[in-house]
Order: sequence, then C-alpha cells, then structure tokens
Amino acid sequence: MSATPPHRVPFRNKVAFGLGMLANQMFPAALGIFMVVLVQDMGFPSWMWGILFFVPRIFDSVIDPVMGFISDNTRSRWGRRHHYVFLGAIVMGISFIAMWQLYRDDSITRNFIYFLFWSLVFYAGLTLFSIPYVAIGYEMSDDFHERTSIMAVAQWIGQWAWVIAPWFWVVMYDRNWFDNADAATRHLAWWVGGICMLLAMVPALFIPLRSSVDDTHLVPLTWRNLQGGVREILNGFKEAFGSPPFRKLCFATFLIFNAFNTVAAFSFFIVVYHLFGGDTAAAGIWPTLFGSIGALITTFAVIPTVAWMSRRMGKKNAFMLSQGISVIGYVLLWFLMVPGRPSLFIIALPFFSFGIGGLFTLMMSMTADVCDLDELATGKRREGIFGAIYWWMVKFGFAIAGLLSGAIMSLVGFTPGAPAQAAGAVDGLRLFYSGVPILGTLLALWVMRDYDLDEQRAAQVQAELARRGSTRAAEPGSPAA
Repeated sequence: MSATPPHRVPFRNKVAFGLGMLANQMFPAALGIFMVVLVQDMGFPSWMWGILFFVPRIFDSVIDPVMGFISDNTRSRWGRRHHYVFLGAIVMGISFIAMWQLYRDDSITRNFIYFLFWSLVFYAGLTLFSIPYVAIGYEMSDDFHERTSIMAVAQWIGQWAWVIAPWFWVVMYDRNWFDNADAATRHLAWWVGGICMLLAMVPALFIPLRSSVDDTHLVPLTWRNLQGGVREILNGFKEAFGSPPFRKLCFATFLIFNAFNTVAAFSFFIVVYHLFGGDTAAAGIWPTLFGSIGALITTFAVIPTVAWMSRRMGKKNAFMLSQGISVIGYVLLWFLMVPGRPSLFIIALPFFSFGIGGLFTLMMSMTADVCDLDELATGKRREGIFGAIYWWMVKFGFAIAGLLSGAIMSLVGFTPGAPAQAAGAVDGLRLFYSGVPILGTLLALWVMRDYDLDEQRAAQVQAELARRGSTRAAEPGSPAA
C-alpha cells in the first residue's frame, strides 16, 4: 500500500509548482516597482504610463485563449503543456532584461517605443508560460480539498515575490548602490530576469509529465484546425460564461484584483508625499516595509488561515469572510496613514492582506472544480481554455486598471517626481486608494452571494463522471499516474 493517501499529490510536486508561481508573481511584482521609475525618474508623462500598462496587457489577454486551445490539444512526447512552460520561461527572462535597458540620455519618445516593443514580447512569453502552467496546476488533483492545498502551497511560495520586490525600492533609491534609479533597474533586471527564468523552468522539468502523442481525443494542431479552434474558443467563452459558478468566479476576481491594481502603485506616492512630505530620502525604507510586511503577513498568516477556513467552512464562506476582513483593512488605511507616524499603518496590514492573499488561493481551486462541472456538461477536459478565459478577465481588467491609474493621477492633479503637489492631490490619491478596492470588494461579495458549487455538489459531479466512465486517469503529479 502506498504511504501517500488517495488523491494526495506528493509535496515535492506542490513545491515544484510553487516555484513556478514564485516566478509568475515575481515578474509582475518587480514590474510594478520598476514602473515607478518611468514617471519618477525617466520623465514619462502619466498618459504614457497608462498606455504602457494598457496596451501590452490587452495584447496578452487577446492571445491567452489561443494559447489555451493550443495547450489543450497539443500532442507531444512531453505532454500537452510542459514544453510551452519551458520555452515561455526563456522568452520571459530575456525580454524582461531587455525591456529595462533604458537610458535617460535617450529621448522619452525613443524610450517609450523601445519599452512598449519589449513589453509586447514579454507578455507574449508570459502567455506562453502562464496558460499551460496554470492548467498543469488544475490537473494535479481531482480532490476538492487537495486542490486548495496545492494552490495554498503555490501561493505561499509565490508570496515571497511580494516580500522581496519592495526592497528593490531601497536599492533603487540608495545612492550608495547606484547613481540613479534607472541605472538600478538596468542592473536589477538581469538578476530578476535570470533567476525568474530558472524558477519558471522548474514545473516543466520536475512535475511528472505524460505523453499525449497517442491521445486521439485531441484536435490536430493544423492551421485549418487552429482557424476552427478560434470558433471553439469563442464557443468556449460562451459555454464558460453560461456556467453560473464560473461566471461568478471571473466577475468577482475581476472586481477585487483589478480594483486593487488600479491603486496599488499609489502606496509609494502616499507614503512619500503624505507621510513624509515628498522627501524620498526621509521616507527611507517605509515604502518598502508597507509592501514587504503585508506580504509576510500574507505568507505566514493569511494563506494558511484561508486554507484552514476553506476546510472548515467551505471555499465560498472562506472567500466571503476573507474579503470582508480586507474591507476593514482598507478603511483602517485611511485613518492610520498619519504624517510623521508611519508605523501606525502596520496595524491595518493584517486586515488589508486578506484581500489578495485569500483571493487566488481559493479562486484557482474553485476554477479546478468548475473544470469538472464542464466535463460533466461537455465531455471535454478544457483546463487550458478555462484557465485562459479566467486569466483573460484578470489581464483585461489589469489593462484597464493601468489606464485608470494614470487617469486618477491626472484627475486629482498629482505629478509624480514633483517636489510639491497641488493642494488636495495627495488626499485625492488616498481617497481612491481606499475607496476603489472597497467598492470592488463589496461588489464581488454581492456577485458571490449565491455561488453554489460546494463540496457536496463537487462530490456529486465526481461520482457522476466516474459512473459515466469519463473521469480521466490521474494526471502527472498524482501517485496514481
């Protein structure tokens, strides 16, 4: 008898998947930090900043479903997904390094075009990596709670990106390290790109795979079928959004994640300009501590707590409670950002951290449950398509969030890099910083109020799939594979 309980995924495979998540989160975490340099030090106007957030992410969201279809139907000795993860890691690493080789002696227009080009290459690599990578995670187990365990381990490891990345601010603005912040990003990009490229390769190399060469259920990837696949993608969108549970997951994630991202970059400006009167040197490591302490709380408290809550009260109730706690955190941030007393905001961070910290631990697990429901309805296993559609919603919203960030700064009259700000500009940022996530979270709670794919229903779906004989064999990563 195996020492591994039924449906259990070996811990080493969870860690291998989690190291991929560390890369998957470190790239956007570093990107969010480095982007401040474009307006604070390189002189990009806020409208350029908004476009650089918007256009690459729209491109990314458009090609995601195509990659999902390709990943779901690839016949290969390396399985359907692993080789795409490996190649995507290489493209991401190289393009991330190239993207940040900017020099202030060049014109803003030249730097803008150069950055936009390499951003598009980077996001193409991100799609090549992330869509099959996420699908591998969905396939690792068919057990209701084990799926949450897989995603909790992955999110725990991935959260270290958000612990580490804020410290880049210290390096970037400490003149003992570099003469200026743009020189710092040029250098740091080599470390981030190189290390994350290696981390992103880990799932491809160490999560067991199964050849799909002889899988006759897959659609051959000819040009003609790929054209037909576009119709299937469109039908997949229609069918996916015809599933009420999946529709609710997408809309709730869209509201929470992108409300957060609309204002996430403001934390640096609020700490510097509100708490320290615009003196970056005086602010010291406080902008870093805001992000790093929050991420540590998420890593060691929020993710284990949310996983425990999920087992005790179910995924939906854990979601509702964790997001409700985050609303309290956003309210506290308004009152605890007190000039001259930066340590007060630390009190709000444990509450604030439940928002994003609990979101993907639960939502990725719940999306895997929806894939079973889809198989029951269609007879197809479409983790790639469902993952692509889910992340399409996230990335499309992220693109909009980038535009809104620039629009909000313009609306309130905030000028990044200026020694002093117009009256009311910083308070305007603070109002949006708390208000937008609170509104998004409350709307998401309303959307999820009647989500009904609970453990009992998931078990019924699994039983019916088994009765039909359509349940797939255990995927790589499961001891039964």
